[in-house]
Amino acid sequence: MSSLKPDRLIQLIQFLNIAEKLKCELRHSWLSSGRRESVAEHTWRLSLMVILLEPHLSQPINLEKCLKMAILHDLAEAEVGDIPVFETQTVEAKQEKYEREREAMVKLCALLQKDMGEDMFTIWEEYEEKQTFEAKFINALDKIEVHLQHVEAPLSTWTGPERDMLFQEKWLRAHCRFDPSLLAFAEEVLNQGVQKLEEAGEDVSLIAERAAS
Repeated sequence: MSSLKPDRLIQLIQFLNIAEKLKCELRHSWLSSGRRESVAEHTWRLSLMVILLEPHLSQPINLEKCLKMAILHDLAEAEVGDIPVFETQTVEAKQEKYEREREAMVKLCALLQKDMGEDMFTIWEEYEEKQTFEAKFINALDKIEVHLQHVEAPLSTWTGPERDMLFQEKWLRAHCRFDPSLLAFAEEVLNQGVQKLEEAGEDVSLIAERAAS
């Protein structure tokens, strides 16, 4: 006999109904096919990257927790939508984003059994605080996946600031320096981005100079 009672099944479906919005919520990123990427697609490849990079990290991790963290890290966007990184560069904007997403996670986790909901919220909050090695790992992969997708997208979708990001420390390298393998991975993604610009005949030295100013 199932341990899931009818009212609990209804709540699980309600939770999944909300989570389904991540399939519909479009990010600022573009795919290699030329269409916009959904939050769910970003989350899927981030989760795959967790599995691929885990054996190469400088210290052991709790793989199960990291996969949960990867799957949950953008779940709040099912309620509040995707907020591009360029729009959260001030302390005030970052705090507002956190508070909106925290409220959304409280609402979502309340639909689950108490233990499960509390576990999910704790893992999400650990990611947001970015103090543990696991949280830093998922944050780094999150940034790498964004840049990798950017490099894979048609050059026509790149904005000026997105070209500059290849040369600015804060957007990717700063998030990966705590682990040699992650930094090496990040550097290769950035190198491929620069190569894409060079192959298109763009003045890379001019872009790098602008990015540094």
